[in-house]
Amino acid sequence: MAEFIRIYPENPNPKEIQKAVKILKNGGLVIYPTDTVYGLGCDITKMKALERIALIKGVKLEKSNFSFVCEDLSNLSDYVKQIDTTTFKILKRALPGPYTFILPGSKNLPNPFKKRKTVGIRVPDNSIALALVNALGNPIVSTSIRDEDDVIEYTTDPELILEKWDKLVDLVIDGGYGDNEASTVIDLSVEPPEVIREGKGSLEIF
Repeated sequence: MAEFIRIYPENPNPKEIQKAVKILKNGGLVIYPTDTVYGLGCDITKMKALERIALIKGVKLEKSNFSFVCEDLSNLSDYVKQIDTTTFKILKRALPGPYTFILPGSKNLPNPFKKRKTVGIRVPDNSIALALVNALGNPIVSTSIRDEDDVIEYTTDPELILEKWDKLVDLVIDGGYGDNEASTVIDLSVEPPEVIREGKGSLEIF
């Protein structure tokens, strides 16, 4: 049975954030709000948690397209090869915001992702998500929670999310209704940059 806690985005309660972080540090799975759809995430350093997410999503961990949710761009050098000024300026303009940027991965990627040439980076414009990553001290590996119903592709109501995911995760954070539009995915590892998926983020950042 998953825990269910309400956190207000205007002023995230540090005690509730710490409760969620404790679960992440113990290898738990957490569903949390972002600036787009609700995400399913775990601590990037917890191998068993990563394997649980891959199992839930029905993918091989090494081949998964999970994003690294960071608090800001200071984490980049841990996971991304050195990027040029133009790329950095695009990131600075767009983040935090509803984008996933695909960047060339460095040799320091966590073990399951070592063979990857690229990595997806997210810095969501959501105070709860950013507070979680800040208190955790490292990125959250994350994926969107999809709804089987194509009409409502992403579940937006936290109570319905709890009903559906109750036995699969350890915590659902109610941060208010989510969006049903995913992030815009842009590949910055190629020249010119390539739009992989047009979502909530405007393409006028270029």
